[in-house]
Amino acid sequence: MVRSGNEDSFFAEADARRGVFMVADGMGGHAAGEVASEMAVQIVARALLQLESVIQPDAAERTAQSLRDANRAIYDRMLAENDKQGMGTTASVLVLSDDRYLIGQIGDSRIYMLRDGALIQITKDHSYVQEQVDAGLLTPEQARYHPYSNVITRCVGAGEAVEPDLYAGEARPGDVFLVASDGLTGMVDDRRLQQILLARSGPGRIVDSLIAEANGRGGLDNITAIVVQVVGTDPADRG
Repeated sequence: MVRSGNEDSFFAEADARRGVFMVADGMGGHAAGEVASEMAVQIVARALLQLESVIQPDAAERTAQSLRDANRAIYDRMLAENDKQGMGTTASVLVLSDDRYLIGQIGDSRIYMLRDGALIQITKDHSYVQEQVDAGLLTPEQARYHPYSNVITRCVGAGEAVEPDLYAGEARPGDVFLVASDGLTGMVDDRRLQQILLARSGPGRIVDSLIAEANGRGGLDNITAIVVQVVGTDPADRG
């Protein structure tokens, strides 16, 4: 509702075997932020679409390396082009296969899971206010309205190297995953997210409801959301 340009990028592709879903929220001003987020999505998605299964022995390392490769490419381009100074992006990617999920994350774009009616934030923000919450200096509610709530402490492209956080776990039929930029999660609290995700409708309609809710509360940032409903899983053969 406020910004004229959109610095978010996303990717979503799934078949019966495997799904790859990613949100990236760029920074560095109009054009530079768009470039950073688009580069991250292209590099990571290209690498992870070649991943057969998240239970492969090298799946976690390949996920982490795809984010490191995106970081290096964005950083090199920032150094090479004057108008790209200070650009970077968040990156949160979810891969689903068999009966498992694998997540790679840098920044403050979030991935949630709704299971049996309960909403769980799987990822942890790389942000100033999250560090203050961890240290016991702010409550989560104070962090939401803090003037530095948009300051992130780790991003893709700001330095020569970056390490992503990795998360892995079981995916069950009925689970719903949400991958979103802070344009959504900064405007809509977890309780309201939970209510909307519990709606008995398709993922497209739920995404529309999430976007409308964030815009209805002011829409101060670009809003990107991917909703993934798990309708069935094939138990992984780990023998």
